[in-house]
Amino acid sequence: MLTGEGGFGIHPAVIGKIAQEVKDVKNLGVEIAIVIGGGNIFRGMAASAKGMDRASADDMGMLATVINSIALQDALEKIGVHTRVQTAIEMREIAEPYIRRRAIRHLEKGRVVIFAGGTGNPYFTTDTTASLRAMEISADVILKATKVDGVYDADPLVHRGARKFDELTYFDVLKKQLKVMDATAISLCMDHHIPIIVFSLKRGGNIKRVVLGERVGTKVKG
Repeated sequence: MLTGEGGFGIHPAVIGKIAQEVKDVKNLGVEIAIVIGGGNIFRGMAASAKGMDRASADDMGMLATVINSIALQDALEKIGVHTRVQTAIEMREIAEPYIRRRAIRHLEKGRVVIFAGGTGNPYFTTDTTASLRAMEISADVILKATKVDGVYDADPLVHRGARKFDELTYFDVLKKQLKVMDATAISLCMDHHIPIIVFSLKRGGNIKRVVLGERVGTKVKG
């Protein structure tokens, strides 16, 4: 999403728009923590498929998430939103180390917290990081913002007749192997009863609509 119409890097207008949407939701009194991927800069799994050592490729992918997190922090703070970046890979000159209690305290003080660096371990996806951090901070819901407006039975960008689901259970997702989140992430959410709402970030105001309870995207729950 951060590339805009391009295929690489960070588009300032796009990240500024996302920051404004986050601010609009924060102004409702909602505590917000963000997990951001790094696919606009480097995809570890793609590099691994082309022959790179998987652990090295994943390390590079986690570093890409730190770059994106700092960019989003900059965009948020330019519009007056107090933000903290916490990274699972220690780099104190750039961001705080991830400490669960400190993250919760930041949220209580009204700051937006951005979790960077994945889990700090290779072989785990951004989806798994989101599920893990959601559990650790006792989040009410995971909002997965994507390029499509929900979960389909096939890729809607490829198949015109793809059918969209309004609601699914965790078991549905695992059984049908739907591309919502990876199986590890779904299993974590299922075990801890954290609902997931998948929606498009392309339509302006969607984050706020989801938070206010409007029927947007696809909801995955028990």
